[in-house]
Amino acid sequence: MTKQFFQNYKTLSKAAVLLVIISFSSCGKSGSDAGALAPPKPEVDFLETKSITGEVEKKYPGTVEGTVNVDIKAQVSGYLEAIYVKEGDYVNKGQSLFKIKGDVYAEQVNNSRAAYKSALANLANAKLEVEKIKPLVDGKVFSDMQLKTAQANYEAAVAQVAQAKAALGSSQLNADFSLIKAPVSGYISRIPNRIGNLVTPADAVPLTVLSDINTVFVYFSLTEADYLAFSKEAKSNQTVSLIMADDSEYDQKGKLEVASGNIDRTTGTISLKAIFPNPKKLLRSGGSARVVLNNNLSSVITVPMASVKDIQDKFFVFVLKPGNKVAMVPIEIAGNSGTNYFVKSGLKSGDKVALNSIDVLYDSGEVIPKSTAKTISSK
Repeated sequence: MTKQFFQNYKTLSKAAVLLVIISFSSCGKSGSDAGALAPPKPEVDFLETKSITGEVEKKYPGTVEGTVNVDIKAQVSGYLEAIYVKEGDYVNKGQSLFKIKGDVYAEQVNNSRAAYKSALANLANAKLEVEKIKPLVDGKVFSDMQLKTAQANYEAAVAQVAQAKAALGSSQLNADFSLIKAPVSGYISRIPNRIGNLVTPADAVPLTVLSDINTVFVYFSLTEADYLAFSKEAKSNQTVSLIMADDSEYDQKGKLEVASGNIDRTTGTISLKAIFPNPKKLLRSGGSARVVLNNNLSSVITVPMASVKDIQDKFFVFVLKPGNKVAMVPIEIAGNSGTNYFVKSGLKSGDKVALNSIDVLYDSGEVIPKSTAKTISSK
């Protein structure tokens, strides 16, 4: 029993010694193995920044309207008898557009004309009566009261003539309103009614809309901050550009005007309008477009968009620091041009910004700088 115990003890001792040797061996190699397992330092290109003067381009959605948009409505009630134009036609001022059946209005004119003639006849009789009585009053044949009565009848006849004349003019206007003419030159919009439809002045939908689009207004909105920034930098007679619905640039330049003197409390925006000539009639009322505003910036830093990291709507770049380490620096974007950002704050001239590998970089991480570019293209 004792002999077996000593044999087992010797076996355990040898195993313990072996474990100690392995442990010391692994400790001796841990430093080199850790170095072998550490990730390689990223090789990074850097841009040396400098202050420049840049031009920021911003686009705002807008709605196109003609300088004149006229709702053509019936001014008298009646059945639509004729339509002289087609949708999309260009018409000149004074051109006939619609005809409302006007028999009833023609009869009203005849009736008013007859009443006017009757009033004129009554006026003539009243005048003769005054002229007949006036000399007889001097001969004591008629009294002064009879003369005054005749004169009052004459004045009443004068008033009746004026009333009949006004009624005749009103009926003639109604008859004229049965023929609807273009109040301005422009393009005809949709015509929802057809011949035979009853139309009235109370109709909510107009007969058509007439738009003068030789010059157009493009209405759009700016936030209060954008408006203030633009106003500080904008020059007098500021010209603006336009991007049409097919993403092509409009070949005419426009002028900018404020469309509202107040900021909308609900939206926090202010309305502006850009005025564009429209000689080719490419822009139509009711269409959409994007107004392009350019704003000059001074003393800004330009960095490529690819070098900027966006984290929860905040922007960061990696700047090279002593010891080949990078620092994650927050920046404020003033705008963009092409593929570059204009940095308003966060960087200063001479900072070296990482151009690549930003997804693997982290604050205080070590890098291997490869090259440093002095400038980048502003386009």
